[in-house]
Amino acid sequence: MCIICSIYGIIAIDKAVTGMAAGGWANMDNPGKYIFVQVFSMLLGIGMFVVFTVIDSDLLGEQWKALCVVNVLLIIALVLLGQDDGTGNKSWIRFAGIGIQPSEVIKVLYIIISAKQMTYLKEYKDINSFMSVVQMAGHFIIVFGMIVVVSGDLGSAAILISIFLVMFFVLGVRLYWFAVGGAAVAAAIPLLWNYFLKDYQKKRLVAPYDASVDPDGWGIRWQTTQSKMSLASGRLTGVEEGHRASVFTGKHTDFIFSCIGENYGMIGCVIVIVLLTIIIIHCAYVGLHAGRTFDMLVCMGVTAAVAFQTFINIGMCVGITPVIGITLPFFSYGGSSIVTIFAAMGVVSGIKKRSRPEWL
Repeated sequence: MCIICSIYGIIAIDKAVTGMAAGGWANMDNPGKYIFVQVFSMLLGIGMFVVFTVIDSDLLGEQWKALCVVNVLLIIALVLLGQDDGTGNKSWIRFAGIGIQPSEVIKVLYIIISAKQMTYLKEYKDINSFMSVVQMAGHFIIVFGMIVVVSGDLGSAAILISIFLVMFFVLGVRLYWFAVGGAAVAAAIPLLWNYFLKDYQKKRLVAPYDASVDPDGWGIRWQTTQSKMSLASGRLTGVEEGHRASVFTGKHTDFIFSCIGENYGMIGCVIVIVLLTIIIIHCAYVGLHAGRTFDMLVCMGVTAAVAFQTFINIGMCVGITPVIGITLPFFSYGGSSIVTIFAAMGVVSGIKKRSRPEWL
């Protein structure tokens, strides 16, 4: 299923970059290189899938200290070498023409480290005690805060929230802690809004719900407007070649779903949603039948990441969620994204291969 999604994505990316090149967009003089990078990344991702299927998840969990160090080093690398890549987010590291997005790796490592921490607290402590909740929440806040402060990447930070909440819930933490957390977040929102978020980030967050932010639709809402035009033009089966409604930047990355809707219509979009839903359900199924807390938490963390990315990305394209730079798993252009998601799927595959028998 992952390979089918990736191949479908490569076909859509080819349509997008070809259209952008024909439209005269800068940096699109050689659209073939985007296809090469995506194909190479898919093949590398398949290799990572195999490697992490073979590796026992326990070995990953036992190396949690080393994984913490890697996460910290990635954050430091962003501080020293991070580039905004024209998006306003300092979330890329580039050298020798190669771009790496450390936040993609950080998300996967966070799932493994957090699963190890939560498993320990469940087996040896009381997960509903104040200190246990503080430790789990503290770990999340540190990683979340570093990403927001260092890179300003609201997309990756939002995915971390979904991962933490889902893992926190399936662990069995009582609901009153969610109420306490919700109250704390509500109290912290004014602080975050006034002192941490930049003006363009504030506009992005409110743009889908407040037209007065960009009444003409030529500013912060321009991409969303063009995206909806592309989706609408595709109707049921897509537009004919040479009759595209719009060509805009990001059509091969965050707005690949719009490109699919334009070229393959509603049928093409439904196929995307069905394929990703199958992957999401399968990851959750593996987690619920893993037989061990650690394995279950890892699978549910991966499930949360893919499900939330899918929902937010498609929501960006149809104008119901903020444009915060979240890729569509397996479909959007980006080597870091596709390699890390294949690696995460490999971990889930390995857990399925070595699930504990029910009688244990």
